[in-house]
Formats: sequence, C-alpha cells, structure tokens
Amino acid sequence: MNQPLQPAPLNNDAFKSQRQLTMVIYALYGAGYFLGGIPAIVAIIINHIKRNEIKDPMLVSHFTWQIRTFWITLGLCIFGALTALLGVGFVIFFAAMIWNIYRLVRGVLNLIENKPMPTPHP
Repeated sequence: MNQPLQPAPLNNDAFKSQRQLTMVIYALYGAGYFLGGIPAIVAIIINHIKRNEIKDPMLVSHFTWQIRTFWITLGLCIFGALTALLGVGFVIFFAAMIWNIYRLVRGVLNLIENKPMPTPHP
C-alpha cells in the first residue's frame, strides 16, 4: 500500500543541499535547449552519480522523474530522427520537446513547493 511521503525538515542542511542540487539539475536540463544539449548530458550524469546519496523520499521522486524524463525524451527523439524521412519524425520530435518542457516546468514547480513527483505504478 502506498504511504504518503514524509517531507524532510527544511532546516536540515543535507536536505537543503540536496534540494539545491535537484534544482541545479533541472536548470541544466533547461539550459540544454540553448546550449546544444551538453548541459543535459551533464545533468543525467549527475543524476546517476548522486542518486544513491539522496535519502529524502520527495527528492528521490524528483531524481526518478528527471532520469525518466531524460531517457524517454532521448528515445522519442531517436525515434523521431529515424522516422523523419517519412515526414512524421518532425511531429514526434516536436511533441517530445513539448512533453520534455512540460515535465521540466512541472518538476521545478513541485520542487519549489516541496511536493514529490508522481511515480509510475507497476
């Protein structure tokens, strides 16, 4: 049974540091749109390196959200590139970009409000 996530105390220095890192990672993903994707690659590397250090359930949900967003977007972009010659690839690529921006904005807004991200149910 799913239990609600318990927020970490906001005066906890480790929590504040990890929350700030999570926000920096969102910023790197966003900067990837303007800097050729390199910041997004840096962000996914940080996500994978730091994932096991994040203990707060709310922040863990954001890390999972960020990682899933990156890999699903990459998969959709590859699929879009492969189908570009058929004419539908550009639509897929555009839809992936809009979906990615939506997930980044939703993640940042939830992080600002100290809310967890939804997790997929198996």
